Amino acid sequence: MKKKLIKINEVNANRLRFKNLEKWLQWQESLHFTAIELGLERCRRVANNMGLLNPSYNVISVAGTNGKGSSIALLDRILRNAGYKVGRYTSPHLLRYNERICVNGAQVTDAELCESFDRIDRARGDISLTYFEFGTLAALDLFRQHNVQLAILEVGLGGRLDAVNILDADVSLVTSIDIDHQEWLGNDRESIAREKAGIFRNLAPAICSDPNPPQSLLNCSEALGTPIFLLGRDYWFDYNDSSWSWNTKGMYLEELPRPMKYCDFQIQNASGVLMVLNKIQDEYPVSIDNIQQGLSSFRLTGRFQIIPGDVPKILDVAHNRESMKALVNNLKMIPCQGRTHIILGMLKDKDHRLVIKELKEVTSSWHFVSISQDRGVNTKTLTSELRSISKDKNVSEYASVKEALDKIRKLSMPDDRIIITGSFYTVGAAIRYLN
Repeated sequence: MKKKLIKINEVNANRLRFKNLEKWLQWQESLHFTAIELGLERCRRVANNMGLLNPSYNVISVAGTNGKGSSIALLDRILRNAGYKVGRYTSPHLLRYNERICVNGAQVTDAELCESFDRIDRARGDISLTYFEFGTLAALDLFRQHNVQLAILEVGLGGRLDAVNILDADVSLVTSIDIDHQEWLGNDRESIAREKAGIFRNLAPAICSDPNPPQSLLNCSEALGTPIFLLGRDYWFDYNDSSWSWNTKGMYLEELPRPMKYCDFQIQNASGVLMVLNKIQDEYPVSIDNIQQGLSSFRLTGRFQIIPGDVPKILDVAHNRESMKALVNNLKMIPCQGRTHIILGMLKDKDHRLVIKELKEVTSSWHFVSISQDRGVNTKTLTSELRSISKDKNVSEYASVKEALDKIRKLSMPDDRIIITGSFYTVGAAIRYLN
């Protein structure tokens, strides 16, 4: 009997693969045969084994090409202002993996993540999971552990086959839709919107903050019996330099603080957020003070983040045509007497040519950087894409963001500015170095 107990204890000890978060993450990256594999079956089976499929909390799922992170952060802030216990799941992260899972605005700890990963590992048996699926299951597991009232979940890729979609959304939000991730979602807005609409559920309200929603999105909502609320049809906003207003049937809000200076597109995101709050107000009412405080204090790292100085730096995670267009519009609103130096590092699956084409309007000098990640595109490719559309010779290539910043600091003059953009990895590397 004694020997049997020792064996059981040894097995239990061996099942805890790692006590270190970094080792867990490295192992997850190599576990599945491909980094991205869309589909719900594997994740749903493990979630069912863990009892995660019928949560006690309400779910707000957020899909879209751009604006997801901003919309989620603002929703989270306003609901917490109103006193609700909120779980927030987003990806990717800028500096620490823990950023992806927050409860009441605080990142979960390394220890909590390790314990959750261990529970997932025990529950999965021989089921292979991707890095993202592990993270999604950990978020749902930790939200249950913390007894949150609401979980706001960012759909990582698409919607229909994204791991987040194993849970039924009580309300869904689709932000702006543009061409991105064509390999998985399709080559046009209609195809991509059809995938985003996969998060819709029968009778559960859906909000779209894209002012020009593809018809396929509307067709899907009709087929599923999902009541959908559209910007410009069911709710509206207007703005000036200092404030903005919002209205829907039976409600009008005016003199609202602008969420982030210079960022007009954030008003569009905030407008969709207010419509989500309107749809859940019977169960989760918020006051005008909660909303105003949330808007006025809203900041998001890496989204048109201005670091002042003799040569100011602007960090923005824009990585596709639409988000880069918004970045360029914001830059045009801020006069620059000197040169605009662009540090650009991107991933392989992005449309580098379209991004460069947008940035060309404001760029004085190009500084292409390598991303130390398997999905990163090399600097030679970026230079080649630039030269296919421009004769601009003011181009440099660097092995890292640090190297680029060191060089630009030496050659820049007062009144110049430095823009660091192209991906979360590029901006994250800049933040680490600047800190």
